[in-house]
Amino acid sequence: MATYVLSRALVVLALAGTVATVAAVPAASAAPRAGSYHSTHSATQDTLDAIVRGGTPGVLARADRAGEVWSGTSGVADLHTGRPRLPQDRFRIGSLTKTFVATVLLQVAAEPEYGLSIDDTVDKWLPGLVRGNDNDGRRITLRQLLQHTSGLYDYIRDPEFSAKYTGTAFFTHRYDGATPEELVRIGLAHQPRFAPGEGWSYSNTNYILVGMVIEKATGNSYASEVERRIIRPLGLRGTTVPGTSPSVPGPHGRHYSKLSVDGPAARAYDVTDFNPSVSGASGEMISTTRDLNVFIRALLRGRLLPPAQQKEMFTGRDLGDGRTYGLGIRSQTLKACGVQVWGHSSEIPGSLTRTAATVDGEHVLTLNRNSDWGDPDLEQAAVEAEFCR
Repeated sequence: MATYVLSRALVVLALAGTVATVAAVPAASAAPRAGSYHSTHSATQDTLDAIVRGGTPGVLARADRAGEVWSGTSGVADLHTGRPRLPQDRFRIGSLTKTFVATVLLQVAAEPEYGLSIDDTVDKWLPGLVRGNDNDGRRITLRQLLQHTSGLYDYIRDPEFSAKYTGTAFFTHRYDGATPEELVRIGLAHQPRFAPGEGWSYSNTNYILVGMVIEKATGNSYASEVERRIIRPLGLRGTTVPGTSPSVPGPHGRHYSKLSVDGPAARAYDVTDFNPSVSGASGEMISTTRDLNVFIRALLRGRLLPPAQQKEMFTGRDLGDGRTYGLGIRSQTLKACGVQVWGHSSEIPGSLTRTAATVDGEHVLTLNRNSDWGDPDLEQAAVEAEFCR
């Protein structure tokens, strides 16, 4: 594997609008020491408590900053036993998987032996796959998949697919799973939302295809490449790519969902066991707050990509309201203080996660709720409390 995985100390980042600039970033510091600086995190802790008061069973957060670690929890990991959430708990990370997958594809693009460019068409790597209903892989690039500008319909929005995981139908289909080819076919059964490159729309279909391209280019599954290139080199011991396995490795809390049923009478169901292959390369991974912070910090500090690919990843498409989307990662300028943070958010049955970090990777926060409902403004309040005080 290329030596930049563990050694690079410079990072090229998109810092202003959609124009990339070069910024020197300090070399990665020593592993954060276990510590406590709770007094400076009282506002963050207050937002965790507010999330639980709002109905989430339990919430867990970790912040790494200036060589110190703070962990905060509120509520419970298990409604039956009352077991509290623990800093080492594992949980499903949903769309944060996309950041791992985008990093791998950019690494592959940086290695000449694979002959891959992110400006290649999808059809070059998956000939004839993306066809029908005005979808055409000859007109869509890998960059457009990574940045959600392909126009491809999000298979998760397909009414028949979503009905399988709404209400008590979930318990009939929770172990069904799906192959990448099946998921792509669901997306291609619909007209594209716009012509390639002419808009922006978040679509999980894009990343199912990216996973397939990684396998075609390397001869290995996207999961094995994530493990080889990121999980093992960074020592992410709590991070797994489960494939079709429906269980979450311990230790973990339970995952709760109202299964898209609205209203005060909607009950919370335990949905911990679930075949995540229906999310695949768009959202199947499992991790911890510690591992996600280590990963995002390494990514921002240039330890995972050489400068050219780092620049590509962090060149954001302007989404308005102070937000941009790069390649598998997004930025937001916080209204409360003007600080720009990079990361991703995610939703998968029973789990909501948000990771955010300053552009230099010096300050990183990951927050997880063991539910998939609740006021998103409270999650945003937690990020602003952490970075603006």
